[in-house]
Amino acid sequence: MVDKKKTTKAPAPAAKKPAAKTARPKAPAKPAKAAAAAEAAPKPPAAARPPRPQKKAVAAPSRPPATGIHNLAPAAGSTHYRKRVGRGPGSGHGKTAGRGYKGQKSRTGYRHQRGFEGGQMPLHRRVPKRGFTNIFRVEYDIVNISDLDRFEAGAAVTPQSLVEARLSRKSRPVKILGDGEIKKALTVSAHKFSASAKARIEAAGGRCEVLSR
Repeated sequence: MVDKKKTTKAPAPAAKKPAAKTARPKAPAKPAKAAAAAEAAPKPPAAARPPRPQKKAVAAPSRPPATGIHNLAPAAGSTHYRKRVGRGPGSGHGKTAGRGYKGQKSRTGYRHQRGFEGGQMPLHRRVPKRGFTNIFRVEYDIVNISDLDRFEAGAAVTPQSLVEARLSRKSRPVKILGDGEIKKALTVSAHKFSASAKARIEAAGGRCEVLSR
């Protein structure tokens, strides 16, 4: 018989004991009445932050809409559609195409002289004619000697000074007439003088100068 050897187990290493924690000293317990009074006392409100000032919404500056070539357009009513003729009876200008039936005006190549009224006596021959219109007539701006009294004594009155005084226009020659009185000695330059105006200006000690047109 084989002797069974008794196997002896090695002793297990001793488990390390955790190091003992150092106990913190406990705060002394508050008395029950003091704790209840502290809880019942109202807590002071926390310091509230002042509200932030709200920024005012600044409106963007309004700009006028951009204008350009795309905005150009003819005035209302100044343009019309082209009249399309000969496009069937539904258009209203079909068949004779607005020319009517037969006659000279319905044919191509029709033309007439200015003032022609279809054979009727034209207006420029019906109306009576009398008198004569001179197409070379010269129109003068009239200035009376009473208007010259606004100038200072001894001043030189010219067509330019009359224009500045709004007594005449730059585009027309000036004629001096003798309506009114003048008591100042003036040197008057104009394109034409009436006899009475010339006499009164010279009687007041002035002088008349005739300008060429």
